[in-house]
Order: sequence, then structure tokens, then C-alpha cells
Amino acid sequence: MKNLRTKSLIYFIVPALAYLALAAVVTNSYYQLMMTLILIWATFGLSWNILSGYTGLISFGHAAFFGTGAFATVLAQIYWSVSPWIMFFGSGVIGAMLGLAIGFPTFRLRGHYFALSMLAYPLAFMYVFLWLGFPEVSVPRVHDNPAAYMQFSDGRIYTLIAMVFLIVVVFLSRLIESSRFGMALIAIKQNEAAAEAAGIDSLRWKLRAIAVSGAIAAMAGSLYAVVILVITPQSVFGMLVSAQALTVAMFGGIGTFWGPIIGAGFLIPIAEILHAELGNILPGIQGVVYGVAIVVLITLAPEGIFWKVRDWTRSTRKKDETPADSVTHTAEVLDFVPRKGAPAGEASEIVLDVRNMSKNFGGLQAVQDVSFQLRRGMILGIIGPNGAGKTTLFNLLNGFQDPTAGEVFVNGKDMARCKPHVLCRAGVGRTFQIMRPFKRMSVRDNVRIGAYVQAATEAEAAEVADEALRQVGLSAISERLAGELSTKELRLMELARALAGKPHTLLLDETLAGLGRDESAEVVAVIRRLSADGMTVAIIEHTMQAMVQLVDRFLVLDHGQVIMEGLPSEVTKNPHVIEAYLGKKWNANVQD
Repeated sequence: MKNLRTKSLIYFIVPALAYLALAAVVTNSYYQLMMTLILIWATFGLSWNILSGYTGLISFGHAAFFGTGAFATVLAQIYWSVSPWIMFFGSGVIGAMLGLAIGFPTFRLRGHYFALSMLAYPLAFMYVFLWLGFPEVSVPRVHDNPAAYMQFSDGRIYTLIAMVFLIVVVFLSRLIESSRFGMALIAIKQNEAAAEAAGIDSLRWKLRAIAVSGAIAAMAGSLYAVVILVITPQSVFGMLVSAQALTVAMFGGIGTFWGPIIGAGFLIPIAEILHAELGNILPGIQGVVYGVAIVVLITLAPEGIFWKVRDWTRSTRKKDETPADSVTHTAEVLDFVPRKGAPAGEASEIVLDVRNMSKNFGGLQAVQDVSFQLRRGMILGIIGPNGAGKTTLFNLLNGFQDPTAGEVFVNGKDMARCKPHVLCRAGVGRTFQIMRPFKRMSVRDNVRIGAYVQAATEAEAAEVADEALRQVGLSAISERLAGELSTKELRLMELARALAGKPHTLLLDETLAGLGRDESAEVVAVIRRLSADGMTVAIIEHTMQAMVQLVDRFLVLDHGQVIMEGLPSEVTKNPHVIEAYLGKKWNANVQD
């Protein structure tokens, strides 16, 4: 992994040095300016990418940070003679604080609601600055020691400054990508519910992302103001500014530092040249360029050029490779033999105590006064017809929904209304009925996400992830992308991700769904072994042939109520359970 990171940075540094060498021989002031602007817009695109590229929350309002940094720099010099060298960093602080102020209320929104709300901020700032009487402001020229105020007669110096800034931001982006920070953001992007269940506090990580993103965007705006010399509210807060950040990142490829660089290097020169040549004939030609770029992108490469090329390269490489042998899991393939006895006796420690749990959705009672206890090492099967409230009960137990009434004691502490990441940290792991892999991550990285909730360092997280993969038998395919796995491998990977958080209790929601008989036997063997090692398990499942050999006790739900709790031999013969769930066919098979 470290070698890959080093290579990617080398691939960037070499063209960066070539770019500086080209800039050194360019003497035309217009082309000097263009070369500087390409770097500034690439950096601005990287700032957008840190928030939207990694979290998936599309921002139409990054001009709010950009424009704030630009106006702060110019006004500070006009009114207080503060050097742009100081305000360059001061703008970063302002941008970070503005990011937190914007993010805290706005992150409560999702999808297009978030995108539209972000659009409101730069528009509001634009009209505020117009109302304050700043339709146009110019950077004051300094004749005595102009370098102290970032003013140079040679435009190539600005290109050098912009390149140094870009290099720093690229290194920061690469560090984020390969760290716990970036892994958490990418997990949130690919599946926020799974990230929360794995122990990630999504709000906290998103606030960090918008603070870093806002700081970089404001610094880019600060440098832009110094280079351009004259700014207006429309030029730094306008729709086109946010569109440029979004377009260069999406065109090149979001979620990687290469995307904004590719996009800026391709789109900015075209837009600037067309604006210079045709701007008087076709005002707004830059917007046309970005619009056409988006249409072409959606048609040919929806995820951007970088990912299109990378996926094509991967597919070509895979065709040339010899197909790997089938993966042999460490779990033994077992015949269906009923589980005899319960490892968790009455004297075992109670790890989960559910009391009078209820959940109402308007007039519908999805869960009604459900109570049960889980003892260490116990496997509880939760069964019932569709719509019985099983998954809703799980959502209440690990924080995805707040109960209308009731208590959930985890190791003696009531945690009924805690967030999923808090419950995960307290030792309650979760898998989902509909699989929620982080598809563009490797199997190891998927599981490493789950380890972060307890691991203090990257090395510890990697070690825990490898152990979890060994427990479920996926060590041999740890480097494969999750999006390439079979259903059984995905089920085992999600189980490994839950195990990486070192839980004492696992909530497994239809872990055997979509599996064949032999595949189900492999997963059952893994769960049995975990239970033998002291893991407590509550499992929702419809495959009764597997459940009767796996669980110690059944909890039967119907219309949100408990209709019976008991041993498998008792539950499967109970006439109320047969009528509500198992059906007469099951009864006939038992008698046979």
C-alpha cells in the first residue's frame, strides 16, 4: 500500500516539475496568468473533492468559502494594511470556521436537499457584499517593498506560489485518502448506514471534512484575488465559481486527488481561451464549456476520466491473468445437525437486556412491548412472518431508530436512544439484510473500517482486520475489491467487518439470505465457532432448517408482538407458531 502511495505521488511530482519548467519559459502575460489559474482552480477542485468527492454529499456552494477568502484578503489590506501573505493563512482559518458553521445545520439534510441548501450560502454572501457597498474592490498597489504584499512584476512567481500550494494540498489529499480520515469519509459515501454500524461517527467526520475543505477553498480564493487584482461579488460568489469546482472534479474523477488536476488541466485552458477569443460575441462561453463537459461526462464516463481509465486497465489486466482457484474457507462444511444443548446457561452473564421495547409509526405499532435477554455465548433466533417487526427491532437495538418506549441495557447500561456508532463502541455489532459493502474498497479495507472503532493506530486496525478475515476464512481474497465478490463472500465479509469492532454481541439480519445449502453450512459453522468462543448472537433468518441446528432459543414475533420464546424443539411444535409462521407444510414434514 505504501509503495502504491509513493508511486502515485511520484507520478504527480514529475509532471508538476515539467509544468514549472514550461512556465519558466512562458513570457506572455496572458498565458502566464492562465497557467496560474489552472493551478488555482485545480486546488479549488481538490478542496471540493475533500468534502463532496469523499463523502458523496454534492456541494453547490463552495463559492461561499472561495469568495470569503478572496474578500477577506482584499478588505484586510485595504482597511488594515494586512499583507496577503498573512491573510492567505488567515483566510484558511476563516474558511474552516465558516465550514463548521455551515456544516453543523446543513449535514442534517440528505441528497438534493443538501445540494440545494449549499447553493443558498454563496448567493446570500453575494447579495450581502453588494448591500454592504462592495460591487467591485481592487487590491491596493504597493510600491515600497511590494513583495511583502505578494505583488510581483514577474507573473511566473505567482505560478510558482500556486504550484507549491497545489503540491501541499495534493500531499494532504493523498494523506487523507490513505488514512483513517479518508477511509471513514469514503465509507460514509458508499454506505452511511453501514459506516455508522461499523462505529463511524458520520457527523463528526463530515464536520472535519468541511472544515478542511473550506479552509483550502478560502486560501484558493485568497490567492485568486491577489493574482486577478480586481474582484466582484459575482466573480467570486457566483454560480459559475461553484460550478467550476464541481465540474473539474467530476470531469477528472471524484474521490481521488487526480480528478481535479485532470479536470482543471483539460477544461480551464479551453474555457479561458474561448472566453478570450469569443467572450465578446458569446458572453458566458465558459458556462457552455462546463455544461458540455458535464453532458459528455454523464454519457461516456459517469464517474470521471480517472475511474474510467482505471476500470478499463483493471479489466484488461484481469483478462491477462490466470483465473484464481476457488477460495477455500477455514470454516468446515457441516451437515445439518440440530444443535444440542445451550452453551449459555442461566448462570451466564446477561450482555443485552431488552425491556418493553415499542416503536410506533403514526398509528402503526411495528414493535409492541418486546422483552428478552441475551446471555454471553447464546445464539437467539428471531423469527416471524414478513412485516412482523424483526428488522425494526434490530434498528431499535443498535440505534438506527429511537424507540417510542422501552429500554435496552448493554452490560447493565441503558443505551436505548444512543447512536449506532456509540452502540458499536459499546460492543454491539450489526450486519444487514441487504448487503452494504463499500464496493470500491478492497475486502481488507472494508474490514479495516470496522476495526477503527476500537483500534488506536493504523497498524492495530490492520492487524485486527486480518484476524477477523481469518476467522471467517476470507484471508485469501483480502485484496480483491468488494464489488467483485459473490453473495457468500459478501456475507462473510460483512460478518468480518462486524467482528473487527471486537463486539460482545452480534445482530445478524438474514445472514443466510441468498445462499445455497453448502454455503449456508459454511456461514453456520463460522457463527457456531464464534458462539463457542463466547460471542453472543441474535440472528433473524427465514431458513428454518438452518436455524433449528444453529440457535439455542427462538423468539417468535407476529405483528410486532412476542407470541413465544423457547427452545427450538418447543417452538417448532407450538400450534400458534405453526399457524402464524411455519405453516401446515412444516407440521406435516415434522410428523414425517
